Amino acid sequence: MTFKSTLAGAAIAVATLLTGTASAQTIGFSQVGSEGDWRPAFSANMQESAKEYGVDLKFANAQGKQEEQLRAVRAFIAQGVDAIIIAPVVVTGWDQVLKEAKEAKIPVFLVDRDVDVTDKSLYVSRISADFNLEGKMAGEWLADASKGSCKIVELQGTTGSAPAIERKKGFETAISKFPNMQIVATQSGEFTTEGGKKVMEAFIKSTDNLKGICASFAHNDNMQLGAIQAMKEAGLKPGKDVLMVSVDYVPAIKDALAKGEANASVELRSAVGKYIYPVILDYLKNPKDLDKWIVIPSAIHTAK
Repeated sequence: MTFKSTLAGAAIAVATLLTGTASAQTIGFSQVGSEGDWRPAFSANMQESAKEYGVDLKFANAQGKQEEQLRAVRAFIAQGVDAIIIAPVVVTGWDQVLKEAKEAKIPVFLVDRDVDVTDKSLYVSRISADFNLEGKMAGEWLADASKGSCKIVELQGTTGSAPAIERKKGFETAISKFPNMQIVATQSGEFTTEGGKKVMEAFIKSTDNLKGICASFAHNDNMQLGAIQAMKEAGLKPGKDVLMVSVDYVPAIKDALAKGEANASVELRSAVGKYIYPVILDYLKNPKDLDKWIVIPSAIHTAK
């Protein structure tokens, strides 16, 4: 059974007690990579926050390769770290390495992304935003903005990744309530600005300069920023000719919103160390059952 909970303020307060009083804990963090603007900001915050919470953080960047993540996790196990954090590249292929961590009595926490394993006891908890909700929020905003009638092009994230899977599901659930809303073209831009630009260029060609297209939904802001570039180069006006909605709320999309070149972005918080470390440190001090999913809240931002 899967449980969800919103992180209680009390958990955050634990940090005050832990910082400076507990002996340093060594934690290994296997990060997906450094794609886009959001991921590096997330990595930087995790590293900065580790210092604030007195954590000795072993950081490993997988550069988008699951084999590198598996290698990093096994290295953390060999080093005998106190806990392991994983932001998984994809959802599958984790059973064996998580079993190895469990056998070594090293608790594993998932952040940002999810995994698909047969035995949920292989990890303690996932601490992250609700990707499905993010997609749903984007879809609901677009339904309202388009009055329930819209042909949509979709820029998907990395195939097989939890954000791509769940944001798509949430978005489709929201627009399914409106018979005149449909996704007419979809393609992966790998969560990158360059990828988003290439995908939008292909959409522009295949739809006769986006003729009849009402909106662009991108699984992250960087792909949408690439799409904006492609549209401007084609003589189109993003945000006006086509509604632009995406996820992350990175600084560059804030500028695009201010210029009217984007219309909405669902915020995925990057400063999340304050949500993650208190939970892990409290668990290491006093192991106990936690909800399998601790949800970091999201919000939607629109053009002024």
